[in-house]
Amino acid sequence: MSLMGPAGVAIALWLLVSRQWRLVLSWSLWYGGGLMLVVLSKLAFIGWGVGSSAFDFTGFSGHAMRAGAVFPVLTYVVLQRAPRPWRHAGVLLGVAFAILVAISRVVVQAHSISEAVSGCVLGLATAFGFMWSARGTVHFAISRTLVLASLAVMVLLSFKAEPMPTELWLQKLALALSGHTEVFSREHWKRNPQVPAGQPPGK
Repeated sequence: MSLMGPAGVAIALWLLVSRQWRLVLSWSLWYGGGLMLVVLSKLAFIGWGVGSSAFDFTGFSGHAMRAGAVFPVLTYVVLQRAPRPWRHAGVLLGVAFAILVAISRVVVQAHSISEAVSGCVLGLATAFGFMWSARGTVHFAISRTLVLASLAVMVLLSFKAEPMPTELWLQKLALALSGHTEVFSREHWKRNPQVPAGQPPGK
């Protein structure tokens, strides 16, 4: 699912090439805002232990959020010239894919149920927020050549490119901001179930 980040950028590029300036700005704000909430939720836990042990929540799932934001908007943009039933079906298909991604994050034990569900909901809210802001826009044509070319490039890069160490970057940033010398983790909850958030790990 490393495609989701570049796919979000690709959507902005497609809108930009189509000269949909207002939609470029809208998508950037909605998508960027959703990503920012994911980052802030992770920093809050890693640096200060802000989360919920009862719900096993340490931050929104970034994969689920990006899938929820990108898949419905991807189909919405690509099918702009299609009849309305096809556009609606495409968006629903995008929602279904996003839900499958969220489920997969739980299956592979990358996230808890609460993190995957909340991440997916955040992403879908981002997608529908953008589509709501785009209502009334005259149907615009997206270059099929550009779409196919950019998707092909993203697929090829996903096989060759090394995953970015985003978790390591978040840990370093959280430690720098919090002043702690050790990051919070689920193990910290197990060792210190009664310790309030904000207290340095191991205390």
